[in-house]
Amino acid sequence: MPALYVMIPAALLLVGVAVYIFFWAVDSGQYDDLEGPAHSILFDDQDPRHQAAVKPEATTPEQPDDKDPAPRA
Repeated sequence: MPALYVMIPAALLLVGVAVYIFFWAVDSGQYDDLEGPAHSILFDDQDPRHQAAVKPEATTPEQPDDKDPAPRA
């Protein structure tokens, strides 16, 4: 029986903390958009029509290399 004098206030305190955290989360907007993150994984991050997604044509050996400032003799 003496354990109940400790356990009941501890349980009430734990419930009070849980309720406070729940209301804090609701007020701060944690539950505003529940479907957005689930739907965002279905879409690509990059647009496939973007120029970076297109593979460049193979360079021919006749073209000079841009990294070498002066041709070697």
